[in-house]
Amino acid sequence: MDVFWFIPTHGDSRYLGTGEGARVADFDYFRQIAVAADTLGYEGVLLPTGRSCEDAWVVASSLIGATRKLKFLVAIRPGVSSPQLTARMAATFDRLSEGRLLINVVTGGDATELEGDGVFASHDQRYAITSDYLHIWRGILEASHDGRDFDFIGAQLKSKGGKSIYPPVQKPYPPLWFGGSSEAAHELAAEQVDTYLTWGEPPAAVGAKIADMRERAAARGRTLKFGIRLHVIVRETDDEAWRDAERLISHLDDETVARAQSAFAKMDSVGQQRMAALHGRGASRTREALEVSPNLWAGVGLVRGGAGTALVGDAKTVAARIEEYRDLGCDTFILSGYPHLEEAYRTAELLFPLIGKGRQAANTVLTGPFGEVMANGVVPKAARS
Repeated sequence: MDVFWFIPTHGDSRYLGTGEGARVADFDYFRQIAVAADTLGYEGVLLPTGRSCEDAWVVASSLIGATRKLKFLVAIRPGVSSPQLTARMAATFDRLSEGRLLINVVTGGDATELEGDGVFASHDQRYAITSDYLHIWRGILEASHDGRDFDFIGAQLKSKGGKSIYPPVQKPYPPLWFGGSSEAAHELAAEQVDTYLTWGEPPAAVGAKIADMRERAAARGRTLKFGIRLHVIVRETDDEAWRDAERLISHLDDETVARAQSAFAKMDSVGQQRMAALHGRGASRTREALEVSPNLWAGVGLVRGGAGTALVGDAKTVAARIEEYRDLGCDTFILSGYPHLEEAYRTAELLFPLIGKGRQAANTVLTGPFGEVMANGVVPKAARS
């Protein structure tokens, strides 16, 4: 099991939908979170993409030197950027980070945002562009290891003499990750990507997706890895966790929720539509309405696009829910929590000992003592596993 964290380049806060308790989204804060994730034993970090965020490639590049082992899951945007350029960017990043780059393929589901970036294409046209884009991107990086050029003539995109003189560290290229819930997305993932990602839907829905993707990939002689994107609110007790979930949305007003849901409704992303269906577009904010599966809470999706669900509960409960998704086939968990710096620590301290992750689980050379030494010589008792 690999556990990732999240760099909130679109902002961070103690409360959703308000400026109260907000954090400045600047380099110092991003660096604090990245160093925390690296130190605590997270496998990597996801950086979001889009016009609401600081640029993911610039931010990730700025954090290479601040970290040692942390991997960076950074997006490429078919139609917004060229595959030739981003292939060379990926090779450079992979070389400078010594093989710590992962690629998140984001076709996009917000037509308004895409038009602002110069992309005027229907949903299925965008996936056709993405298919050609990945053929070119993969081909250039595969060819770079023996100095070859790469040509490709597709229905949407073409490349003649595509080349990256400097090959990436990872062979044949940094792994491709991708999430999408439509028919076109599933076909694309089965054909070309390495890890299929899903947002945090109830286990039965996730299991159905994974079964479908396995069947489609097998038909092409391929196998896929699977990951899931979730928020977490993990505490020492269930009651504390649920109180903090309610506190997270305690400053939301009806107007803010309505504006957010109106914007989401205009998107043609099937995944976003599935997220919105979980909470009924914010018709009720009670626990009963928002707990869409045991300990799976859809409150985040009232105002946040994309990943809109959180696992809520004490550490044993959250660990058990994670194991349920793991049994379905998910081997990577991309987690986050508000605010992201403190929650990176809280999640690692409470959850990691139960799922075999973190520095101590990795046989680090540091042996303690762990915790504050008292009265100049009283060492804390060892933590219970």
